[in-house]
Amino acid sequence: MSRIVTPFTARSTAAEVVADVDLTGRRAVVTGGASGIGLETARALADAGAAVTLAVRDTDAGEQAATGIRADHPDANVRVARLDLADLASVDAFTAGWTGPLHILVANAGIMALPQLTRTAEGWERQFAVNHLGHAALTLGLHHALAAAGDARVVVVSSSAHLMSPVVFDDIHFTARPYEAWSAYGQSKTASILFTVALAKRWAADGITANALHPGGIMTNLQRHLDEGQLRFVGALDEQGNRLEVPPGWKTPQQGAATSVLLAASPELTGVTGRYFEDCAEAAVVTGPNDAMSGVAPFALDPEAAERLWDETRRLLGR
Repeated sequence: MSRIVTPFTARSTAAEVVADVDLTGRRAVVTGGASGIGLETARALADAGAAVTLAVRDTDAGEQAATGIRADHPDANVRVARLDLADLASVDAFTAGWTGPLHILVANAGIMALPQLTRTAEGWERQFAVNHLGHAALTLGLHHALAAAGDARVVVVSSSAHLMSPVVFDDIHFTARPYEAWSAYGQSKTASILFTVALAKRWAADGITANALHPGGIMTNLQRHLDEGQLRFVGALDEQGNRLEVPPGWKTPQQGAATSVLLAASPELTGVTGRYFEDCAEAAVVTGPNDAMSGVAPFALDPEAAERLWDETRRLLGR
């Protein structure tokens, strides 16, 4: 298969990606749509005519985000619904309350580099639980709605941090090995990619495509757990220790949302499934040292690992 490229680049914005796209009549869910690239993804989809649901843990913040979108575009069709990805009861309530078809699901919400090992009520490591298992439960619970659309798209926001770790199936939840924040985050984002590989195989007959992406470096609430040393290491602080809104080489939230919106809405990607994108193009597979933290690791696209993750995910979720 040839690598997919598009007319858009790392500097393209979400608004530019949908400038000529009409999503009237299509329904979308964006998790974590109250801030950061989730908000900009929701804004772009709504601006193109989609009916967008912001699936958020903090509904007050969600309502503020929706109000902001409507302020810029009074005709925008935006609603807010509560969703806590760390709480399966919340996920089940969301999916049970959904009626009708769903054309676009953007699994955008996430947490990163928790400094201490934290577990959910089930005993799951929290980054794996939120970034992968919560979104997996949401996606599986909305299968009927996605299938009803006939040409639905599932878009999963992963990260270049997946390069830091495959899924360690023998000890996903750090019950035996020492906890390390970036390894935990990395394997959760590898799981995000593998899940789309499994979905692409299983749901193609329903007309559903599934792709993952790295949005790029964007200063958002995702970095809230990083200490000063880590922020300096990634170039996010100036010489006085002030946090930079857009560090050198990073993206604005509008640019960071572009690849999500491309996969969710662009006719350039019609029928494309089971692939991983960055900077509005399919990422190259990398096998050697990668200081640039770009591209996709072979272990994240491995079909056998995808099958193993699918089975383990269904076992853990009990569905």
